[in-house]
Amino acid sequence: SLVGSEMCIRDRIRSCIGGYKMAITKNRQSEETISSMAKMAFPDKQIAEIRELTEGMCNVTYAITFKDGSESILKIAAKDRRGNTSNEVNLMQAEINAMKLVAENCSFKVADVQYYDTGNTICDGNYFFMEKLEGDNFFLVKDGMSEEEIATIDTEIGKISQELSNIQNSEFGFLGEDTRYDSLFKFVKQMLENLISDAQKRGIDIIYDEQTFLNKLENDKSAFETIHNASLVHWDMWEGNVFIKDGHVSGIIDWERALWGEPFMDDRFRIHNRGKHFLEGFGQTSFSEDELKRLRWYDIILYLTMMIEVFYREFDDKGQYFWAREMLEQVCK
Repeated sequence: SLVGSEMCIRDRIRSCIGGYKMAITKNRQSEETISSMAKMAFPDKQIAEIRELTEGMCNVTYAITFKDGSESILKIAAKDRRGNTSNEVNLMQAEINAMKLVAENCSFKVADVQYYDTGNTICDGNYFFMEKLEGDNFFLVKDGMSEEEIATIDTEIGKISQELSNIQNSEFGFLGEDTRYDSLFKFVKQMLENLISDAQKRGIDIIYDEQTFLNKLENDKSAFETIHNASLVHWDMWEGNVFIKDGHVSGIIDWERALWGEPFMDDRFRIHNRGKHFLEGFGQTSFSEDELKRLRWYDIILYLTMMIEVFYREFDDKGQYFWAREMLEQVCK
């Protein structure tokens, strides 16, 4: 069942946290370097505590507490692209761009960016400091919540996805690069080709050969032709990227994979995570045949991504690969 799949991936994530901590994209820095970075961003403040936040799966993040009692979150990009797939393009700039768009156009909360440095003079990766959002990580507290409380949060996430869909662009593409596509199909095809190429470079078994994937996508091309405008898509709005406070969503984090695409491309629409309360909040609980075809391709792209990134990030635990492989097999049937 879909509920069973959701529980499975949550258990899988919990068991893999140790492997995620060691991802090669986590560009950890010494306390001395972090202190220098903070001095540049906040010249009038002194650090009281530096604490790494270990829940993230890609970039390293630190919670900084200052002696005046104020707090900030420091996020540091990888120093090179070795651990990134081809669809992960200039992730930190993408995140900055997305948060700016949301802050200017949406009612829900994103963190204010306090300082952004791409000079690489203090640190060997780009980094930014941002406001610390109020509340708790939904993923970490969900087990202790009632069904009614969870339903409320899921409904609000659906409304947030709907609000995001109102931020539109005439072309499709990743926020972190200038390349744009004049059709949704061209963009999705490029994402798929990138994943296939990434798998081939590392000898990763993705079940089907390149031509099988591309021929099947070509057969469904007409299903994409009714989408003419791109919407801002978070892409990764799973519960670990949602903050909650007093029973409501207090903010959304991790916009690094944001793109101009179709709202259905977000993680919340994936077959293992497509809950009824989210769909009710989004305002759509049933789908046309063409929409189901597009949803299936977005499923395929996510599960391929999850399979491939295990090897690019060099996770010790390969459980995510095998879970995503099983999901890919189900979708492709």
